[in-house]
Amino acid sequence: MSVLRFLVTRQALAALSRPTSINLLQNRAQVALASTLASNSTNSCLKAATTICDGNPCQMQIRGHKRFGHQQEKTPQVTKYFHGLILSLFIISVLDWGKVKRLLMPKVDADYGQRPSSAAGVNGEDSSDDSESDDSDEDESSGGLHLHEGKKIREKVGFRERKIIEYENRIRQFSTPDKVFRYFATIQVPVADDRHEVYMTPTDFLTSMTPGMKQPDGLGLDQYRRYDPKSVGEQLNLHLEKNSIFYKLGSYGLITFSDYIFLLTVLSISRRHFEIAFRMFDLNGDGDVDCEEFEMVATLVRSQTSMGTRHRDHANTGNTFKSLKGVNSALITYFFGPNMDEKLTIEKFLDFQEQLQREILSLEFERKEPNDDGNITEADFAELLLAYAGYPLKKKQKKLKRVKRRFRDHGTGISKQDYLDFFHFLNNINDVDTALTFYHIAGASIDQQTLQHVAKTVALVNLSDHVVDVVFTIFDENNDNQLSNKEFISVMKNRVQRGLEKPKDTGFLKMMRSVFKCAKETKPVLLDI
Repeated sequence: MSVLRFLVTRQALAALSRPTSINLLQNRAQVALASTLASNSTNSCLKAATTICDGNPCQMQIRGHKRFGHQQEKTPQVTKYFHGLILSLFIISVLDWGKVKRLLMPKVDADYGQRPSSAAGVNGEDSSDDSESDDSDEDESSGGLHLHEGKKIREKVGFRERKIIEYENRIRQFSTPDKVFRYFATIQVPVADDRHEVYMTPTDFLTSMTPGMKQPDGLGLDQYRRYDPKSVGEQLNLHLEKNSIFYKLGSYGLITFSDYIFLLTVLSISRRHFEIAFRMFDLNGDGDVDCEEFEMVATLVRSQTSMGTRHRDHANTGNTFKSLKGVNSALITYFFGPNMDEKLTIEKFLDFQEQLQREILSLEFERKEPNDDGNITEADFAELLLAYAGYPLKKKQKKLKRVKRRFRDHGTGISKQDYLDFFHFLNNINDVDTALTFYHIAGASIDQQTLQHVAKTVALVNLSDHVVDVVFTIFDENNDNQLSNKEFISVMKNRVQRGLEKPKDTGFLKMMRSVFKCAKETKPVLLDI
């Protein structure tokens, strides 16, 4: 109380001591001082201080007893609740809930005990549902496979691995061929003058095209393993046959950037389109092309692909596409001889394309790790068919679960020959689409016998009953033993083309170019008057 009186008194005296021509201010200060000294109440002191400072430009802020003695102000309850909500959302977003679920509710080993036969018979339907859910959990969090005592054990994929796979899928879909090559290539070979050249292995080439296949740890963008072909003690095992088509590329079966662009072009164009291009540039009509004509054919075909439109040379990284003319590579030697004076026939080139596709299919088959009989499971075959379908994860897992449940007890597997025969059938997918459309227009149902008849008539291949049964299990949604023609053809076309026909951008730049072109070519209405 005495402190407050002292402050008010000092404020009043300061107001009286200031020189001013207004007598009213002095009178107010005197009255305030007198009332302060005569009163013992706090309210009187506060009113006096307010009265004194009312005419002063520098009014004193009086908060009363709020934050008296510099005490910390209390946080409102609403603010506390808001901060708690933000913290909870952050914790929920970073946790791996799949792992938490597996820790809290571990699965029971199926081999730990056996159910009685009666219970299995009564609850057979429930047990299949439980196993179905188990399969779905395994598929959603499974990665690569490894063998353990003759059985396939799936490696769990965590949150970090899933994000890396999603990032690599975006690289495959939207990045330029130069970046894709630099990211998925794994070999660096020294050349003259302390320089190095980057190569792909055939496995790297397959990984760069297949969605969902993760690049090995420690190998990524501009990260490679050094390999010296001249070193006797260092051998590179590519897991290829001696007569593999990749050895015809030279470079010890490795793939340069120029070969990478060329092989993608070969895989993305159908046989019929290559035949038309060859005939266009066959000026004398003998069915053969020389080196210069073949260079024009390759340039034309490459410009029609999404990969060719996105390619740009990078001299600083060494990823420049060399023209065929003047390059003494093993591939040019294979096509045109050592002196490049021979002619390339369309039959020889199409045979090269067929061998390349067969090699890629064989690598895919071997990556699924066949059993001792050389067969892969029906689920692995379904995964290979749906690799490029572009399905959402839940829809894809639903189809795979249906295949696993269907062939869980009596699955015989898919042999390599059956696998290659089916993809030979898919190479004629456009003709198959026409034939199945005729059946659909005629009102005939597309059952398993019809599909086998179309395969034999159009592609001249006999599909086994088991392979056709697996295909119908994948695409027969309502279990009426009839094929969904539209969905089947769409997915199989994507599988044959391996996603190489999809545009390598989001479409925004193409839309903006179209808008500017339309605005440039469209004249205002007033100019037509």
